[in-house]
Amino acid sequence: MTKTRRGFRFSVSTISFAIGIRRLLWNPYANKKKAVGINLSPQVVDYFKELAGETGLPYQKLIDLYLLDCAKRRRKLSLKWVA
Repeated sequence: MTKTRRGFRFSVSTISFAIGIRRLLWNPYANKKKAVGINLSPQVVDYFKELAGETGLPYQKLIDLYLLDCAKRRRKLSLKWVA
């Protein structure tokens, strides 16, 4: 499929590629963050949303900051399984 703009013909893939390059060049966080999908318990989401209301920061940012702090401090989770 092609689109005409000001006498030039562009294919949809060319336009998509150009938009992708523009986003990479204009977005300072493009290479610094990685999108992931994660399932969280409702209690965790509610806790961070409440904290977000108190701090004024988005709850996703608070979760990211908490996990980043854990990674920097090399925290290990201690679990005890009960049979």
